[in-house]
Amino acid sequence: MFCYLKTRNLYSLMDIFLLILGFLIVLLGVVGSFLPVLPGPLTSWIGLLLLHLTKTVPINYTFLGITLGVALLIWLIDYIIPALGTKKFGGTRYGVIGTMIGLILGMLFLGPFGIIIGPFLGAFLGEMLNERNSGKALKAAFGSFIGFLTSTFLKFIAAIIFTGFYIAIFWDYKTSFFNF
Repeated sequence: MFCYLKTRNLYSLMDIFLLILGFLIVLLGVVGSFLPVLPGPLTSWIGLLLLHLTKTVPINYTFLGITLGVALLIWLIDYIIPALGTKKFGGTRYGVIGTMIGLILGMLFLGPFGIIIGPFLGAFLGEMLNERNSGKALKAAFGSFIGFLTSTFLKFIAAIIFTGFYIAIFWDYKTSFFNF
């Protein structure tokens, strides 16, 4: 009996560890929606996977498969949308690279406003390095910026939905997690 209780507590502690780690990773996925370094929805999906790897929540392969498919699709689209926006408005690769650099520097030096101002300025400066024509550079920067915003919005919505799934699944099994 003592061995059973000891094993049950060990599983419960591991479940709580996976629960907390999964939640932190889901939140990291939301943050990753704005950072070009982290794939937001894929990161959030890993948090969902960790939740399903607990002994408390049964593994739902269909749910995990569909959400993984969505996360991978958004990850692929994330590379296409900014390029399409830039090309549509006459931009070049310099504008796309400038957008990413502008995002990182904008967030570092301008905080939350840098998420909006940084990519636009980065795209503009990138296009100015390539074109040296401010009218064309401004138009291309606008296209790159619109593509970036569209892609970021899509990733953010997916990561928020995954976070909502995580909370809803946890809520369904909350008593099992804390029933020592």
